[in-house]
Amino acid sequence: MVLLGPTGVGKTELSLRLAECLGSPIINADSRQIYKGIEIGTAAPTAEELARVKHFFVHTLQLDEYYSAAEYEKDVLQLLEDLFKEHENVILSGGSMMYIDAVTKGIDDIPTVDEETRGLLKQRLETEGLDQLLAELRILDPDYYNIVDKKNHKRVVHALEICYMTGRPYTSFRTNSQKCRPFRIVKFGLRREREKLFDRINQRVDQMMRDGLMEEAKRVYPLKNLNSLNTVGYKELFKVLDDEWELPMAVERIKKNTRVYAKKQMTWYKHDADIHWLDADQMSVQEMLKAIENEINLA
Repeated sequence: MVLLGPTGVGKTELSLRLAECLGSPIINADSRQIYKGIEIGTAAPTAEELARVKHFFVHTLQLDEYYSAAEYEKDVLQLLEDLFKEHENVILSGGSMMYIDAVTKGIDDIPTVDEETRGLLKQRLETEGLDQLLAELRILDPDYYNIVDKKNHKRVVHALEICYMTGRPYTSFRTNSQKCRPFRIVKFGLRREREKLFDRINQRVDQMMRDGLMEEAKRVYPLKNLNSLNTVGYKELFKVLDDEWELPMAVERIKKNTRVYAKKQMTWYKHDADIHWLDADQMSVQEMLKAIENEINLA
């Protein structure tokens, strides 16, 4: 079963309680909690939480290791073969939309980019800028150019990587066909009223700062150009360390950008009719657990 929802909604505690009730391990579906050394900024499970329930894909990669949704799909499916030998239910919990879709629906078989091509495009982005790469994408794959978020450099660069490496347009690999899975999938989404969710996000950012997020950002600052650190929280604090922003401004930007990300997550989830929604503002944890148990038994 899958437990998803926007950042800050309260998935962690519910997933732990649910895992304890079902005797299930938890597979993390947060693309940043996979990395070591950024536990505070990614709201990764604490040592106490990891001790309560067995987790997979938490703190398993170094910051400089490349990892994709395609690799995640392959690794999780392989892991599930073993877990289902011992567990009737396994919980996949997180908020990374691409990772959840990779496991539940499958993603297109897009070739893995080699290190030479990745390094070349990274260098060109730094030296020539995003506008130049967009101009090339418009020529090499006009269909994708018309739909891509032109401010999202990761997607633009990845599309060009595929174009250069294969000699084919990126869109030629995008079939969007759903794959069959040899296990039953039940999805639950946790939601809250927008204002209450945003208030939780703001409070969580303040707590992260009290817990030492700035010190964590300083530790990883020498690696700031890595893709693993191109995420909310670190990007803003790196600007403080670069003497571009004052700290109070950076904290407010972290809150704002986290709220924007939460809205993007909710927009993504709207396209999935298979999600059974649980209202955390109106239901207790016990009521949610009961609703999930009933739905699992009916599925």
